[in-house]
Amino acid sequence: MKKIICTLALAAALLSCKAAQSTPTATVNDVKVAIDLVNVNDDKVMVTITPPAFTTEKVIFHIPKTVPGTYSEDNYGRFIEEVKAFDAKGNPLTITKTDENSWTISDAKKISKVTYLVNDSFDTETSGGIGGKDVFSPAGTNIEAGVNFMINTHGFVGYFEGKSELPYKITVSHPANLWGATSLTDTDPSADKDVFTTSRYAELVDHPIMYSKPDYTTFKVDDMEILISVYSPNGNYKAADITPAMETMMRAQKKFLGPVNATKKYSVLLYLSDMKKADAKGFGALEHTTSTTVVMPEMMPKAALLEQLKDVVSHEFFHIVTPLTVHSNEIQYFDFNNPKMSEHLWMYEGVTEYFANLFQVNQGLISEEDFYNRMVDKIEQSKRFNEKMPFITMSKNILDKQYKDSYYNVYLKGALIAMCIDIQMRESSNGEKGILDLMHALSSEYGSKKPFNDNELFAKITSLTYPAVGEFLKTYVAGETPIPYDKYFAKMGVTNAKVKKPGNPFIKNQTTPYITVDPATKEIQILPDVELNKFMTSLGIKNDDTILAINDTSYNLDNIYDLIMLSSGWKEGDPITVKIKRAGKEQTLKGKVSLPVDEIEGYQATDNAKAKLKESWLKG
Repeated sequence: MKKIICTLALAAALLSCKAAQSTPTATVNDVKVAIDLVNVNDDKVMVTITPPAFTTEKVIFHIPKTVPGTYSEDNYGRFIEEVKAFDAKGNPLTITKTDENSWTISDAKKISKVTYLVNDSFDTETSGGIGGKDVFSPAGTNIEAGVNFMINTHGFVGYFEGKSELPYKITVSHPANLWGATSLTDTDPSADKDVFTTSRYAELVDHPIMYSKPDYTTFKVDDMEILISVYSPNGNYKAADITPAMETMMRAQKKFLGPVNATKKYSVLLYLSDMKKADAKGFGALEHTTSTTVVMPEMMPKAALLEQLKDVVSHEFFHIVTPLTVHSNEIQYFDFNNPKMSEHLWMYEGVTEYFANLFQVNQGLISEEDFYNRMVDKIEQSKRFNEKMPFITMSKNILDKQYKDSYYNVYLKGALIAMCIDIQMRESSNGEKGILDLMHALSSEYGSKKPFNDNELFAKITSLTYPAVGEFLKTYVAGETPIPYDKYFAKMGVTNAKVKKPGNPFIKNQTTPYITVDPATKEIQILPDVELNKFMTSLGIKNDDTILAINDTSYNLDNIYDLIMLSSGWKEGDPITVKIKRAGKEQTLKGKVSLPVDEIEGYQATDNAKAKLKESWLKG
């Protein structure tokens, strides 16, 4: 998973996990599911499940509490209502709700079908999943009759206790003008009905489907088919607008990965949220074995959108290495309603996030300086968390209240752990091997169907690499010692330096705002005591000025997020008009955008004697 959190004070990138696809033949001992997207009433979808025969007097029906990759208890059962069970004659059976996600059905031997209504999660979002209140949007659901259905299958389909390993046959009835984008294979030729089969419930959960009017592109990367499907409610974007950048990125990823190839088809399902109505607010992505669901704001400028997609989708795609290929028993045998978490989020999310940055410098998509800046940003943000907290302890207990707020750190310190292992391997092998070689070796050792035991992984990694790597894991991942990043950068001839990077007109160093909001009037004001940046001084903006409009668009508290997002796409020299209020009088300032420059702590290559070693790290 990768999250994007956007606030006034911070626009920071954050960053899910499963098994392989097959298309088994449905049998009499399968679970049949019917999803009706045609007769949608009151924004609710009817689901009918026909189970196999039961031999017990009672059976428990579950909707997931947690799904792989989200690392949060989202309780999808809260979106389900009117759960009913019937015998073959249509008589209702006794059913009792036992908790938020579970129902006990009596006379189980008589069950002919179970029906229920599904509400979507997008309409109820207030924060997009931040703080644990909402379902993270890419793991959520959308129901907009005749227009769009985001079907993360765990939000629509449940399982019977003891029957989750049986095959599933899913029939989706839908308006003929809507098309289901997915990596599943539709075996029904009808224009208004799709039929999919999976080998077990976990495989069904692993395959989202997005229904909307067809807007998609396909291309091949080696022997992998890539599908890009886009839903843009106001038509701001088409799949064709996204595809060139995605194709360039994914070709670079495949070249970087080498022989790793876990799937023959990969789908990117992009849902663009309309920020002017009740809609998804959690931006980022959730990975699956053969696809990723992505949610982004539709109003984001194209350049900014493509940049975010490059980071977010590349992160999800790299999950085909871990945990989709290399993972523990806790993931292989995931319990959707009583989950046991693995110790190794540093690998599942950290190595994945590191690869999503390393491949870009490796393949020439970003510069060395950009790469160092990204790592510096992760170092600075990770320091907001307890640096002495053992990472394996946090990971194992990530669902507990004491640890869940540390989850964001898996994309920060987790990626930095991976970087330091990479550096240590390069030094120990004289540049011959790095962490990608380690992941190839682990893939060969285990693979998607052979999980490892959590407590044996460090010993296995040490045997496949070097004693120094084992010491690093023991000291800095299992232990309480903060990582001395300068020491590891120095191994590659890289040392501390002041570096400059383009800034946002309204946020200094991505953390400190230049503006505030008057709660009484909702007006946006320049802070009275802040040192004005280049953008403001060049236009004549002063402290205490009220910003009323920019380029003929009015702004206040209600759409301040739009202003921050749009300003991230401004280019040096763009014409700009700013309407302000100063000392009670309105006036208009005209000029050109002059972007501020942030000076931050960073790193630069300074030791020429280690240039070859550094080259093997970043370009090898």
